[in-house]
Amino acid sequence: MTQLPTQNTVKTSAQSAPEQVIFYHSPFSRSGGVLWLLEELGVDYQTRLVDFRTTGTAPESYRQIQPHKKVPAIQHRGVIVTERAAICTYLADAFPAAGLAPALDNPARGPYLSALVYCDSVVDPCIAARYLGFEYQASGVSFGGFEDMVQNLERQLTRQPYLAGEQFTAADTQLGSGLLWTIQMKMFPDKPVFQDYLARLSERPAFKRWQELDNSPAASAFSEAVLQNA
Repeated sequence: MTQLPTQNTVKTSAQSAPEQVIFYHSPFSRSGGVLWLLEELGVDYQTRLVDFRTTGTAPESYRQIQPHKKVPAIQHRGVIVTERAAICTYLADAFPAAGLAPALDNPARGPYLSALVYCDSVVDPCIAARYLGFEYQASGVSFGGFEDMVQNLERQLTRQPYLAGEQFTAADTQLGSGLLWTIQMKMFPDKPVFQDYLARLSERPAFKRWQELDNSPAASAFSEAVLQNA
């Protein structure tokens, strides 16, 4: 388990070991699911905290890592990867020993990729649009409607224990981290099927390590410093 640093750092990867994953993160944000995934993978990684709350945006120097100055992002073997679905696909394939992604010749690969991308391309924008009070026609946007998304997830998790099927995959780190936060914030229906799903996920040792990290004194100190400077 990698301890979170106490200062905001945006640096190049030159100071890190070649195989080490550099992870750009802000506690209590969308990047939490990738922190959980890194713990599931059990790989060597270094966390670099990005402050985007003090001024409403990350430091301009961070744009060289992520063009919109958003978290998460990673660097690995000299390559920068952004967007959660891409990051998760990359990491699960780069470290296959953890078994969090079906192999390319496995029929389960298709449902897994669909589930993983669904979190980013449908679940997240549906929740954001609902929270911000956007009025739109579901047929007129790529991500569709909020109620359709909720019903789809309810059907999927009623007939199978995990988003992509019978096995836990990287996709569950993304859906699970999102549901955990949005249900707590009353932004997502608190239905028994979703609570049962979160109960299964919360028993995983890596889930517990993720929660410990994002609620650690270092993470709290970072968040408090950001709020004091806001």
